[in-house]
Amino acid sequence: MLFKAIEFAAKAHTGQFRKGSRVPYIIHPLQVGKILIESDCEEEIIIAGILHDTVEDTPVELIDIEKLFGKRVADLVAGASEPNKSDSWENRKQHTINFLKTAPMDVVKIMLADKLDNIQTTANEYQKVGKDFWNRFERPKPQQKWYHESLRELFFLRIQDEPFISLVKTFDQLVQSVFCGN
Repeated sequence: MLFKAIEFAAKAHTGQFRKGSRVPYIIHPLQVGKILIESDCEEEIIIAGILHDTVEDTPVELIDIEKLFGKRVADLVAGASEPNKSDSWENRKQHTINFLKTAPMDVVKIMLADKLDNIQTTANEYQKVGKDFWNRFERPKPQQKWYHESLRELFFLRIQDEPFISLVKTFDQLVQSVFCGN
């Protein structure tokens, strides 16, 4: 099932690239899956991590995920997806913050892996490009800082066990590096 999910995600994300780069988008969900594998998660969580952006960013629908990978995977993907991409950036991010307060722990783990890979990519690109990096996003650095610091607080509140607490600490260090530096 894991390789089926990788193939499915690769096909769904064909032609997509990370914002402002030539990096094929599929690298991101694979990195999320890698973080979850290295954190010794069960296969359904890993699969949901690999598929987490398919419903949000491609024509794939949750029913497609459920048919191919089962209800639990579909529920995890739904939990890790923004429900309304047409809503404003602020509303979508506030929804994520509010949802994470009570989300099932397996969804929190997927979202931590997702946000950790995002902030690692951000830190690397920010180091290369500098302040112009923020032009790639819908909102400038101050709003991005608010969102990431809110996520950091929630992850520290929700996650108490290893290996995920170490991932939260890494996320925290990267958030500080990106947003509290120059």
